Amino acid sequence: MTLMKIQRFLAIWLATTAAITCVASGAEPADPWQIIKVGTHDYLSVDNIAKFYGLPSGVAPSGRKIRLENEKGLLEFNLDSREININGARNWLCFPVIENGGKYLVSRMDLAKTIEPQMRPHMITSVRKLTTVVLDPGHGGYDKGATSRYGNEKDYALDVARKLRPLLRAKGLKVVLTREGDYFVPLEVRAKIANTAKDAIFISIHFNATDRDASASGFEIYCLTPLGAPSTADDSLALSFMNVNPGTGVDTHSVGVAACIYHSILGHTDEPDRGIKRARFAVLRLTQIPSVLIEGGFMTERGESKMIAKNEWRTDFARAISIGIESYRNLAEKKQKPLTVADYRRQKNGVQLEFSPPPTELTLLHPTIESLSLVPRPAEVLPSLSLQSPTPLPTPLEIHP
Repeated sequence: MTLMKIQRFLAIWLATTAAITCVASGAEPADPWQIIKVGTHDYLSVDNIAKFYGLPSGVAPSGRKIRLENEKGLLEFNLDSREININGARNWLCFPVIENGGKYLVSRMDLAKTIEPQMRPHMITSVRKLTTVVLDPGHGGYDKGATSRYGNEKDYALDVARKLRPLLRAKGLKVVLTREGDYFVPLEVRAKIANTAKDAIFISIHFNATDRDASASGFEIYCLTPLGAPSTADDSLALSFMNVNPGTGVDTHSVGVAACIYHSILGHTDEPDRGIKRARFAVLRLTQIPSVLIEGGFMTERGESKMIAKNEWRTDFARAISIGIESYRNLAEKKQKPLTVADYRRQKNGVQLEFSPPPTELTLLHPTIESLSLVPRPAEVLPSLSLQSPTPLPTPLEIHP
């Protein structure tokens, strides 16, 4: 290699290094994360997270809560709880917020897998354009699903899917149903249908039921539980819950889909908010495309079961889902910021909203890619807490392609 070529190579290398270590605004390179080790897990302080997202920092807890809010977003953390409010929607973290050394701490995995894709959805990597929606009406045939005095879950789920199809087609999307009528389709077949679709997302439609609380009501959306974490319904944080499935590589994409649909449903209906949750349902576990499972309300609650049975309510529910899907498509194709529940409610009140794509953020500080997220530095080591597993877990921020 000639001296000139070497000099040119060095110049390009130096320029590239400078570019990818600074944000587009020209800010000085800096490591935004101060990792705090607790047992075998990595945590970050609430104040550290607040500074990264441009939210108020140094906020003192009110009771057992810390609420961070300004024009850039909203995060509300609850001590010793997995419940969190992100931009007005209830979410469930993988691990509870803990207090140690006078700081409220949030799991590094939860930052990467739940908070980041909702606070900066435009930074979700490798988002493909959306051309196809696979709708999966739950149950069917001999499997009635949940029942009420008014009807069966299998019929309501199919009806919502049938109402959704023309709405999505009108937006130029291709729609595939995993079942067209009242017959049973095995779960692995439903996933296979999804996996053969190109540039697609998978939406499984269900209605809820419980035999423990007749007053339980509201809707919720599930995404696949990340590797190394318990599902929302797991009461214990035992290691046996954590390494059940390797994941699909589209964790953050699925959260993006869930959040878009969730905010639309919350903004267009009066359904109580039960949150975006985690589970290892087969249809989520076996699909290789962004996938969510919607529980539209409780068949076991008297008022809600009557509401679900109304054709006009299911029409409105389908419309809200379709708007959420369109919001995700705009995010994927235009990097357009998804509307929040507050935005939708302002629209209902006649307020005109204008959104433009966010500026490009060129940075090595992306907290959902392990190799680019953290400049190595000695971690502050705090005493181990009993809720931590006794053996090391997979690197929380790793996302496989």
